[in-house]
Amino acid sequence: MDPLVDIAVFGIAGAVLLAALTGLLLVAARRSAALPKGALGAACAVLLLAVPALAAGRTLGGDPAAGWGQAFLVASAAVVVVYAAGMALLPLVARQAAAGRGVAVPRGLRLTPAAAGGGLLVCAALGAAGTGIALLLG
Repeated sequence: MDPLVDIAVFGIAGAVLLAALTGLLLVAARRSAALPKGALGAACAVLLLAVPALAAGRTLGGDPAAGWGQAFLVASAAVVVVYAAGMALLPLVARQAAAGRGVAVPRGLRLTPAAAGGGLLVCAALGAAGTGIALLLG
């Protein structure tokens, strides 16, 4: 399969799962004892490692000529799609958190260049970790 298809499939699937976990977190925040927040954090961490590992594994398994570099790029790009979805959901989460605590709603949440660059570095690190997992398991 084409690496762009792998990025789209795993990125979109990861973004949908992240949105579902965010929804669970918002519901759990309203019901103080519904779900432990640590469990949701662990689920997010597993998601952020599973998406690049599956994308890299699919790339390595689907193309005999694909190497570590191509698998790393596919895994990192898939995580970037999930990161973009998380950044899009950030204002909603911030408003709900502020409303739950009874404080003023933060205005003008903007993605700064430093946050974007740091996010891309984290995506690259997760892509490398996912590629390493795929190489170990594959």
